Amino acid sequence: MIVKRCGSEPSTKGSLEYFSGTVRIDRLFEAKKPARTAAASVTFEPNARTAWHTHPLGQILIVTSGCGLVQRWNEPAEEIKPGDVIWIEPGEKHWHGAKVDTAMTHISIVEQLDGKNADWMEKVESI
Repeated sequence: MIVKRCGSEPSTKGSLEYFSGTVRIDRLFEAKKPARTAAASVTFEPNARTAWHTHPLGQILIVTSGCGLVQRWNEPAEEIKPGDVIWIEPGEKHWHGAKVDTAMTHISIVEQLDGKNADWMEKVESI
């Protein structure tokens, strides 16, 4: 058993390669092999968002505060609020982030496949 204490790992900034705007990532856990699940609390400042991306084994988002958006390729963006749980299918091209005038925090849960949990693509042009 491992007890990871709150604040035992510093927050990191979301890479400008994969995010637009100000994003803070707080890693919650990364499973030890043979498990392959990892989770992070991700905070998007107003108008911040991910680039388009996919996950080889899908992704679960749990919105914990604020108000945001999630969009799958060729579909309209959908508003997401605290308590919403979003399942993103394996290989589904999507993005997620804050609304233009409101910050949003979610917990992201992903699994790795062959050491990889995401394939990053182009930036979102506008929301």
